[in-house]
Amino acid sequence: MELKISPAEENYIKAVYHLQQNEQPVNTTGLSDLLNTAPASVTDMLKKLKQKKLVSYKAYYGCTLTESGRKQALAIIRRHRLWEYFLSKKLGFNWDEVHAIAEELEHVGSTKLINKLDAFLGFPRFDPHGDPIPDEKGNIIKMENKMLTTVALHTPCIVTQIGLQSNAVLEMLDEKNIKIGTVLEIKKRFPFDQSLEIRTGHKHITQISKELSQNILVKDYE
Repeated sequence: MELKISPAEENYIKAVYHLQQNEQPVNTTGLSDLLNTAPASVTDMLKKLKQKKLVSYKAYYGCTLTESGRKQALAIIRRHRLWEYFLSKKLGFNWDEVHAIAEELEHVGSTKLINKLDAFLGFPRFDPHGDPIPDEKGNIIKMENKMLTTVALHTPCIVTQIGLQSNAVLEMLDEKNIKIGTVLEIKKRFPFDQSLEIRTGHKHITQISKELSQNILVKDYE
């Protein structure tokens, strides 16, 4: 029998996945902060997810996803990122608009629908923000990007992913004409505030703050 998971439970599973690093337990404080929920409510939900064998949870220790929980998390993320791609590439939504809508659409759990959507879109590998899209079997590309701040001067690189994808960050990137696939080159570093003067494309020179540059992930230009 198929396991029934509510939208609220799916949100928790996805949050644990994003917070869990190297199989280290996720504490209730981290989940509370990410989900803007009272710690007591987090504890109650983790107990429910434990009963459904989606997380391993122990009081004062934290939780980790079980194998079943991990599969569910990747399925949710797959739906979310495919909908983001669809909204951006087929309906013309800007990349700072798609997340909120995809947060709702990701809870439509029809596997047949998502697989047909994936095929219709041509099996995209990355969403509009450069995040990898899990495939039907839950395989996901491991990203090996680096922060723009670590790139040497006068060394071209390509924007591959955005770190913090808040509307404020995405709006500023639009203002600076920076998107996934943009070729950048650092022309100058300013020691006073660690801001950068960069060249975008092959001609435009602009200046970006330290905070913005830390959210631009890149790979070497080849």
